[in-house]
Amino acid sequence: MSEYRIDTKCIQEGYSPKNGEPRVMPIVQSTTYTYDSSQAMGDLFDLKADGFFYTRLANPTLDAVEKKIAALEGGVGAMLTSSGQAASLISMLNICHAGDHVVASSAIYGGTFNLIFKTMQEMGIESTFVSPGCSREELQAAFRPNTRCVFAETLSNPSLVVTDIEMFAEEAHAHGVPLIVDNTFPTPINCRPFEFGADIVTHSTSKYMDGHAVQLGGVIVDSGKFDWNNGKFPMLTQPDESYHGIVYTEKFGNAAYIVKARTHLMRDLGAQASPQNAFLLNLGLETLALRMERHCSNAMKVAQFLENHEKVSWVNFPGLESSPYHALAQKYMPNGTCGVVSFGVKGGREAATRFMDSLKMASIVTHVADLRTCVLHPASTTHRQMNDEQLAEAGVTPDLIRFSVGIENPEDIIEDVAQALEKA
Repeated sequence: MSEYRIDTKCIQEGYSPKNGEPRVMPIVQSTTYTYDSSQAMGDLFDLKADGFFYTRLANPTLDAVEKKIAALEGGVGAMLTSSGQAASLISMLNICHAGDHVVASSAIYGGTFNLIFKTMQEMGIESTFVSPGCSREELQAAFRPNTRCVFAETLSNPSLVVTDIEMFAEEAHAHGVPLIVDNTFPTPINCRPFEFGADIVTHSTSKYMDGHAVQLGGVIVDSGKFDWNNGKFPMLTQPDESYHGIVYTEKFGNAAYIVKARTHLMRDLGAQASPQNAFLLNLGLETLALRMERHCSNAMKVAQFLENHEKVSWVNFPGLESSPYHALAQKYMPNGTCGVVSFGVKGGREAATRFMDSLKMASIVTHVADLRTCVLHPASTTHRQMNDEQLAEAGVTPDLIRFSVGIENPEDIIEDVAQALEKA
Protein backbone atom coordinates (compact mmCIF):
# COMPACT_ATOMS: atom_id res chain seq x y z
CA MET A 1 0.00 0.00 0.00
CA SER A 2 1.26 3.50 -0.82
CA GLU A 3 1.94 6.04 1.92
CA TYR A 4 -1.18 7.24 3.72
CA ARG A 5 -2.66 10.61 2.82
CA ILE A 6 -2.32 13.29 5.47
CA ASP A 7 -5.87 13.08 6.86
CA THR A 8 -5.39 9.33 7.34
CA LYS A 9 -2.03 9.97 9.02
CA CYS A 10 -3.80 12.16 11.58
CA ILE A 11 -5.57 9.04 12.79
CA GLN A 12 -3.29 6.11 11.99
CA GLU A 13 0.31 7.29 12.48
CA GLY A 14 2.35 7.06 15.66
CA TYR A 15 0.67 4.19 17.48
CA SER A 16 0.10 0.72 16.03
CA PRO A 17 -1.26 -1.75 18.62
CA LYS A 18 -0.15 -5.35 18.44
CA ASN A 19 -2.31 -8.39 19.08
CA GLY A 20 -4.29 -7.94 22.29
CA GLU A 21 -3.02 -4.42 23.02
CA PRO A 22 -5.29 -1.36 23.58
CA ARG A 23 -6.72 0.05 20.36
CA VAL A 24 -6.52 3.60 21.75
CA MET A 25 -3.07 4.90 22.59
CA PRO A 26 -2.66 4.48 26.37
CA ILE A 27 -1.36 7.06 28.82
CA VAL A 28 1.88 5.76 30.31
CA GLN A 29 1.76 7.80 33.51
CA SER A 30 5.14 6.77 34.83
CA THR A 31 8.35 8.68 35.35
CA THR A 32 10.56 5.58 35.38
CA TYR A 33 11.10 2.26 33.59
CA THR A 34 12.56 -1.00 34.84
CA TYR A 35 15.42 -2.97 33.29
CA ASP A 36 16.91 -6.36 34.14
CA SER A 37 20.53 -5.24 34.36
CA SER A 38 22.62 -2.20 35.18
CA GLN A 39 24.37 -2.66 31.82
CA ALA A 40 21.10 -2.20 29.97
CA MET A 41 20.43 1.00 31.90
CA GLY A 42 23.98 2.23 31.34
CA ASP A 43 23.70 1.70 27.60
CA LEU A 44 20.62 3.91 27.56
CA PHE A 45 22.44 6.71 29.40
CA ASP A 46 25.38 6.43 26.99
CA LEU A 47 23.05 6.60 23.96
CA LYS A 48 24.20 3.14 22.88
CA ALA A 49 20.66 1.74 22.96
CA ASP A 50 17.12 2.99 22.34
CA GLY A 51 14.50 2.88 25.05
CA PHE A 52 12.80 4.72 27.88
CA PHE A 53 14.51 5.37 31.18
CA TYR A 54 13.12 8.66 32.45
CA THR A 55 10.10 10.60 31.20
CA ARG A 56 11.98 13.90 31.16
CA LEU A 57 13.77 12.52 28.10
CA ALA A 58 11.22 10.17 26.57
CA ASN A 59 7.96 8.40 27.33
CA PRO A 60 5.93 5.87 25.28
CA THR A 61 2.87 8.15 25.06
CA LEU A 62 4.95 11.16 24.01
CA ASP A 63 6.92 9.02 21.60
CA ALA A 64 3.79 7.93 19.74
CA VAL A 65 2.54 11.51 19.37
CA GLU A 66 5.98 12.71 18.29
CA LYS A 67 6.07 10.07 15.57
CA LYS A 68 2.62 11.14 14.37
CA ILE A 69 3.60 14.83 14.14
CA ALA A 70 6.88 13.97 12.40
CA ALA A 71 4.89 11.98 9.85
CA LEU A 72 2.44 14.85 9.33
CA GLU A 73 5.26 17.35 8.70
CA GLY A 74 7.43 14.90 6.76
CA GLY A 75 10.35 15.00 9.19
CA VAL A 76 12.78 12.43 10.55
CA GLY A 77 11.87 13.06 14.17
CA ALA A 78 10.03 15.32 16.60
CA MET A 79 10.21 16.31 20.25
CA LEU A 80 7.29 17.50 22.36
CA THR A 81 7.89 20.34 24.80
CA SER A 82 6.00 21.88 27.70
CA SER A 83 4.89 24.91 25.63
CA GLY A 84 5.26 26.57 22.27
CA GLN A 85 7.68 29.04 23.85
CA ALA A 86 9.88 26.16 25.00
CA ALA A 87 9.85 24.75 21.47
CA SER A 88 10.92 28.10 20.00
CA LEU A 89 13.70 28.55 22.56
CA ILE A 90 15.12 25.02 22.27
CA SER A 91 14.92 25.06 18.46
CA MET A 92 17.35 27.99 18.40
CA LEU A 93 19.37 27.27 21.54
CA ASN A 94 20.18 23.83 20.14
CA ILE A 95 22.47 25.46 17.55
CA CYS A 96 23.14 28.94 19.00
CA HIS A 97 25.64 29.85 21.71
CA ALA A 98 26.65 33.13 23.33
CA GLY A 99 28.28 35.26 20.66
CA ASP A 100 26.07 33.92 17.88
CA HIS A 101 23.40 35.78 15.92
CA VAL A 102 19.83 35.08 14.76
CA VAL A 103 17.95 36.62 11.85
CA ALA A 104 14.23 36.72 12.64
CA SER A 105 11.04 37.93 11.05
CA SER A 106 9.64 40.99 12.79
CA ALA A 107 6.07 39.77 12.26
CA ILE A 108 5.92 37.01 14.85
CA TYR A 109 3.99 36.28 18.03
CA GLY A 110 4.78 38.83 20.72
CA GLY A 111 6.08 36.26 23.17
CA THR A 112 8.51 34.89 20.58
CA PHE A 113 9.66 38.41 19.71
CA ASN A 114 10.38 39.08 23.38
CA LEU A 115 12.16 35.73 23.69
CA ILE A 116 14.55 36.64 20.87
CA PHE A 117 14.80 40.38 21.53
CA LYS A 118 15.26 40.24 25.31
CA THR A 119 15.87 36.80 26.83
CA MET A 120 18.18 35.41 24.17
CA GLN A 121 19.93 38.77 24.01
CA GLU A 122 20.62 38.40 27.74
CA MET A 123 22.09 34.97 26.97
CA GLY A 124 24.55 36.65 24.59
CA ILE A 125 22.74 35.70 21.38
CA GLU A 126 22.20 38.77 19.21
CA SER A 127 19.41 39.26 16.69
CA THR A 128 18.38 41.25 13.64
CA PHE A 129 14.72 41.56 12.70
CA VAL A 130 13.53 41.84 9.12
CA SER A 131 10.11 42.28 7.61
CA PRO A 132 8.70 38.99 6.29
CA GLY A 133 7.87 40.97 3.16
CA CYS A 134 11.44 42.20 2.75
CA SER A 135 13.32 42.00 -0.52
CA ARG A 136 16.01 39.41 -1.08
CA GLU A 137 18.62 42.16 -0.79
CA GLU A 138 17.24 43.35 2.55
CA LEU A 139 17.29 39.80 3.86
CA GLN A 140 20.86 39.27 2.66
CA ALA A 141 21.96 42.43 4.48
CA ALA A 142 20.74 41.04 7.81
CA PHE A 143 23.21 38.14 7.88
CA ARG A 144 26.50 38.28 9.76
CA PRO A 145 29.44 35.86 9.88
CA ASN A 146 28.14 34.64 13.27
CA THR A 147 24.53 34.10 12.12
CA ARG A 148 23.43 30.58 13.01
CA CYS A 149 19.76 30.40 11.99
CA VAL A 150 16.78 32.24 10.51
CA PHE A 151 13.45 32.18 12.36
CA ALA A 152 10.05 33.03 10.84
CA GLU A 153 6.38 32.13 11.03
CA THR A 154 4.63 30.56 8.06
CA LEU A 155 1.62 32.74 8.77
CA SER A 156 2.32 35.43 11.34
CA ASN A 157 0.35 35.88 14.54
CA PRO A 158 -1.66 38.13 14.49
CA SER A 159 -0.86 40.17 11.36
CA LEU A 160 -1.35 37.16 9.03
CA VAL A 161 1.65 37.96 6.85
CA VAL A 162 2.59 35.00 4.63
CA THR A 163 6.34 34.40 4.65
CA ASP A 164 8.00 33.60 1.34
CA ILE A 165 9.44 30.34 2.67
CA GLU A 166 11.42 29.46 -0.46
CA MET A 167 13.18 32.82 -0.56
CA PHE A 168 13.99 32.75 3.16
CA ALA A 169 15.26 29.16 2.86
CA GLU A 170 17.42 29.95 -0.17
CA GLU A 171 19.11 32.86 1.60
CA ALA A 172 19.54 30.90 4.84
CA HIS A 173 21.20 28.06 2.94
CA ALA A 174 23.36 30.46 0.93
CA HIS A 175 24.75 31.62 4.27
CA GLY A 176 25.16 28.08 5.60
CA VAL A 177 22.41 28.17 8.23
CA PRO A 178 19.00 26.50 8.64
CA LEU A 179 15.57 28.07 8.35
CA ILE A 180 13.35 27.47 11.39
CA VAL A 181 9.63 28.00 10.70
CA ASP A 182 6.80 28.21 13.21
CA ASN A 183 3.92 26.49 11.40
CA THR A 184 1.31 26.85 14.15
CA PHE A 185 -1.44 28.66 12.24
CA PRO A 186 -1.60 26.67 8.96
CA THR A 187 -0.65 23.33 10.59
CA PRO A 188 0.76 20.59 8.32
CA ILE A 189 -2.75 20.14 6.94
CA ASN A 190 -2.47 23.43 5.05
CA CYS A 191 1.29 23.91 4.73
CA ARG A 192 4.33 21.63 4.90
CA PRO A 193 7.33 24.00 5.11
CA PHE A 194 9.89 21.23 4.53
CA GLU A 195 8.60 20.90 0.97
CA PHE A 196 9.64 24.53 0.35
CA GLY A 197 13.10 24.34 1.87
CA ALA A 198 12.59 24.89 5.60
CA ASP A 199 14.81 22.77 7.84
CA ILE A 200 13.17 22.85 11.28
CA VAL A 201 9.49 23.33 12.10
CA THR A 202 7.99 24.34 15.44
CA HIS A 203 4.41 24.51 16.69
CA SER A 204 2.50 25.69 19.66
CA THR A 205 0.45 22.50 19.95
CA SER A 206 -1.90 24.40 22.27
CA LYS A 207 -3.54 25.88 19.16
CA TYR A 208 -5.11 24.04 16.22
CA MET A 209 -3.27 20.77 16.83
CA ASP A 210 -5.01 20.49 20.20
CA GLY A 211 -8.08 22.39 19.06
CA HIS A 212 -9.89 22.25 22.38
CA ALA A 213 -7.75 24.51 24.62
CA VAL A 214 -7.08 21.70 27.10
CA GLN A 215 -3.31 21.15 26.90
CA LEU A 216 -0.31 23.46 26.89
CA GLY A 217 2.51 22.25 24.70
CA GLY A 218 4.89 22.69 21.79
CA VAL A 219 6.83 20.56 19.35
CA ILE A 220 10.02 20.71 17.30
CA VAL A 221 10.26 18.71 14.06
CA ASP A 222 13.53 18.01 12.26
CA SER A 223 13.47 17.67 8.46
CA GLY A 224 16.74 15.73 8.51
CA LYS A 225 17.80 17.56 5.34
CA PHE A 226 20.24 20.19 6.57
CA ASP A 227 23.96 19.44 6.28
CA TRP A 228 25.50 20.44 9.61
CA ASN A 229 29.06 19.67 8.50
CA ASN A 230 29.95 23.16 7.30
CA GLY A 231 32.09 24.28 10.24
CA LYS A 232 29.41 26.45 11.86
CA PHE A 233 27.86 23.87 14.19
CA PRO A 234 30.57 22.24 16.31
CA MET A 235 27.96 21.24 18.89
CA LEU A 236 26.74 18.68 16.35
CA THR A 237 29.95 17.76 14.55
CA GLN A 238 32.49 17.68 17.39
CA PRO A 239 32.62 15.40 20.48
CA ASP A 240 30.14 16.04 23.28
CA GLU A 241 32.06 15.37 26.49
CA SER A 242 28.86 15.02 28.49
CA TYR A 243 28.25 11.81 26.50
CA HIS A 244 31.83 10.47 26.53
CA GLY A 245 32.80 12.21 23.31
CA ILE A 246 29.88 11.19 21.12
CA VAL A 247 29.59 13.09 17.80
CA TYR A 248 25.92 13.53 16.93
CA THR A 249 26.30 13.72 13.15
CA GLU A 250 28.42 10.56 13.12
CA LYS A 251 26.24 8.57 15.52
CA PHE A 252 22.77 9.70 14.45
CA GLY A 253 23.21 10.88 10.85
CA ASN A 254 20.41 13.09 9.56
CA ALA A 255 18.60 12.92 12.94
CA ALA A 256 21.55 14.57 14.74
CA TYR A 257 19.72 17.85 15.42
CA ILE A 258 16.62 16.39 17.08
CA VAL A 259 18.64 13.79 19.03
CA LYS A 260 20.85 16.53 20.47
CA ALA A 261 17.80 18.65 21.32
CA ARG A 262 16.45 15.77 23.40
CA THR A 263 19.58 14.28 24.93
CA HIS A 264 21.25 17.60 25.71
CA LEU A 265 18.76 20.46 26.10
CA MET A 266 15.73 18.48 27.27
CA ARG A 267 18.02 16.62 29.67
CA ASP A 268 19.30 19.89 31.12
CA LEU A 269 16.29 22.21 30.84
CA GLY A 270 13.55 19.70 31.58
CA ALA A 271 10.86 21.45 29.52
CA GLN A 272 9.09 18.18 28.78
CA ALA A 273 5.40 17.69 28.04
CA SER A 274 3.36 15.44 30.32
CA PRO A 275 1.92 12.07 29.19
CA GLN A 276 -1.59 13.31 30.01
CA ASN A 277 -1.14 16.36 27.79
CA ALA A 278 0.30 14.22 24.99
CA PHE A 279 -2.77 11.99 25.17
CA LEU A 280 -5.09 15.00 24.94
CA LEU A 281 -3.05 16.40 22.06
CA ASN A 282 -3.40 13.13 20.18
CA LEU A 283 -7.18 13.30 20.47
CA GLY A 284 -7.02 16.72 18.86
CA LEU A 285 -4.68 15.55 16.11
CA GLU A 286 -7.10 12.80 15.13
CA THR A 287 -9.66 15.40 13.99
CA LEU A 288 -7.20 18.07 12.82
CA ALA A 289 -7.87 17.66 9.09
CA LEU A 290 -11.63 17.88 9.56
CA ARG A 291 -11.43 20.89 11.85
CA MET A 292 -9.01 22.86 9.67
CA GLU A 293 -11.34 22.52 6.69
CA ARG A 294 -14.20 23.97 8.75
CA HIS A 295 -12.05 26.69 10.35
CA CYS A 296 -10.90 27.88 6.93
CA SER A 297 -14.32 27.86 5.29
CA ASN A 298 -15.89 29.67 8.25
CA ALA A 299 -13.09 32.25 8.31
CA MET A 300 -13.53 32.97 4.61
CA LYS A 301 -17.24 33.66 5.14
CA VAL A 302 -16.53 35.94 8.10
CA ALA A 303 -13.77 37.77 6.18
CA GLN A 304 -16.06 38.34 3.21
CA PHE A 305 -18.77 39.68 5.51
CA LEU A 306 -16.34 42.05 7.24
CA GLU A 307 -14.88 43.23 3.93
CA ASN A 308 -18.30 44.51 2.89
CA HIS A 309 -19.34 46.05 6.22
CA GLU A 310 -19.49 49.83 6.46
CA LYS A 311 -18.14 49.93 10.03
CA VAL A 312 -15.00 47.93 9.21
CA SER A 313 -12.02 50.02 8.09
CA TRP A 314 -9.85 47.15 6.83
CA VAL A 315 -9.65 43.34 6.74
CA ASN A 316 -6.62 41.09 6.47
CA PHE A 317 -7.21 37.47 5.56
CA PRO A 318 -4.83 35.82 3.05
CA GLY A 319 -7.70 33.86 1.52
CA LEU A 320 -9.27 37.07 0.21
CA GLU A 321 -8.24 38.11 -3.28
CA SER A 322 -7.83 41.66 -1.94
CA SER A 323 -5.10 40.53 0.46
CA PRO A 324 -1.56 41.57 -0.47
CA TYR A 325 -0.52 38.06 0.61
CA HIS A 326 -3.09 36.22 -1.51
CA ALA A 327 -0.58 35.10 -4.18
CA LEU A 328 1.86 33.74 -1.58
CA ALA A 329 -1.02 32.05 0.24
CA GLN A 330 -2.05 30.32 -2.98
CA LYS A 331 1.52 29.14 -3.46
CA TYR A 332 2.16 27.81 0.04
CA MET A 333 -1.39 27.14 1.33
CA PRO A 334 -3.63 26.51 -1.69
CA ASN A 335 -6.20 24.57 0.33
CA GLY A 336 -6.67 27.24 2.99
CA THR A 337 -4.66 29.23 5.52
CA CYS A 338 -6.22 29.18 8.98
CA GLY A 339 -9.26 30.35 10.90
CA VAL A 340 -7.88 33.69 12.07
CA VAL A 341 -9.05 36.99 10.59
CA SER A 342 -7.49 40.35 11.50
CA PHE A 343 -9.46 43.55 10.99
CA GLY A 344 -9.99 47.10 12.22
CA VAL A 345 -13.19 48.83 13.27
CA LYS A 346 -13.79 52.44 12.31
CA GLY A 347 -13.26 54.56 15.39
CA GLY A 348 -9.96 53.02 16.45
CA ARG A 349 -9.16 51.38 19.76
CA GLU A 350 -12.29 52.60 21.58
CA ALA A 351 -14.56 51.25 18.88
CA ALA A 352 -12.61 47.98 18.91
CA THR A 353 -13.17 47.69 22.65
CA ARG A 354 -16.91 48.34 22.30
CA PHE A 355 -17.10 45.73 19.55
CA MET A 356 -15.34 43.10 21.63
CA ASP A 357 -17.38 43.83 24.73
CA SER A 358 -20.59 43.51 22.71
CA LEU A 359 -19.92 40.02 21.41
CA LYS A 360 -22.22 37.41 22.91
CA MET A 361 -20.93 34.07 21.60
CA ALA A 362 -17.30 34.87 20.84
CA SER A 363 -15.18 34.98 23.99
CA ILE A 364 -12.46 37.47 24.91
CA VAL A 365 -9.59 35.16 25.85
CA THR A 366 -5.79 35.06 25.75
CA HIS A 367 -5.88 32.26 23.27
CA VAL A 368 -6.35 31.61 19.59
CA ALA A 369 -7.01 28.75 17.20
CA ASP A 370 -9.36 26.39 18.96
CA LEU A 371 -12.83 25.20 18.02
CA ARG A 372 -14.61 28.04 19.88
CA THR A 373 -14.73 31.48 18.31
CA CYS A 374 -12.66 33.94 20.33
CA VAL A 375 -11.28 37.45 20.04
CA LEU A 376 -8.37 39.51 21.35
CA HIS A 377 -6.79 42.97 21.06
CA PRO A 378 -3.08 42.11 20.56
CA ALA A 379 -1.61 45.61 21.06
CA SER A 380 -2.80 45.66 24.67
CA THR A 381 -2.29 41.95 25.44
CA THR A 382 -0.04 39.46 23.59
CA HIS A 383 2.14 42.21 22.06
CA ARG A 384 1.98 44.59 25.02
CA GLN A 385 5.77 44.45 25.60
CA MET A 386 6.49 46.04 22.21
CA ASN A 387 6.95 49.75 21.70
CA ASP A 388 5.10 51.60 18.94
CA GLU A 389 7.91 51.12 16.41
CA GLN A 390 8.13 47.40 17.11
CA LEU A 391 4.35 47.06 16.88
CA ALA A 392 4.42 48.73 13.48
CA GLU A 393 7.19 46.42 12.28
CA ALA A 394 5.14 43.44 13.44
CA GLY A 395 2.08 44.71 11.58
CA VAL A 396 0.11 45.20 14.80
CA THR A 397 -1.84 48.45 14.55
CA PRO A 398 -3.63 49.95 17.60
CA ASP A 399 -7.02 49.05 16.12
CA LEU A 400 -6.15 45.47 15.10
CA ILE A 401 -8.65 42.88 16.30
CA ARG A 402 -7.57 39.24 16.11
CA PHE A 403 -10.73 37.23 15.47
CA SER A 404 -10.25 33.48 15.74
CA VAL A 405 -13.13 31.86 13.89
CA GLY A 406 -14.29 28.60 15.41
CA ILE A 407 -16.18 25.68 13.93
CA GLU A 408 -19.66 26.75 15.05
CA ASN A 409 -22.34 27.36 12.41
CA PRO A 410 -20.98 30.23 10.29
CA GLU A 411 -24.32 32.04 10.26
CA ASP A 412 -24.31 32.19 14.07
CA ILE A 413 -20.78 33.57 14.07
CA ILE A 414 -21.65 36.24 11.51
CA GLU A 415 -24.82 37.22 13.37
CA ASP A 416 -22.78 37.71 16.54
CA VAL A 417 -20.24 39.86 14.68
CA ALA A 418 -23.01 41.88 13.02
CA GLN A 419 -24.81 42.78 16.23
CA ALA A 420 -21.49 43.70 17.93
CA LEU A 421 -20.52 45.96 15.02
CA GLU A 422 -23.83 47.79 15.31
CA LYS A 423 -22.86 48.67 18.90
CA ALA A 424 -19.31 49.68 18.00
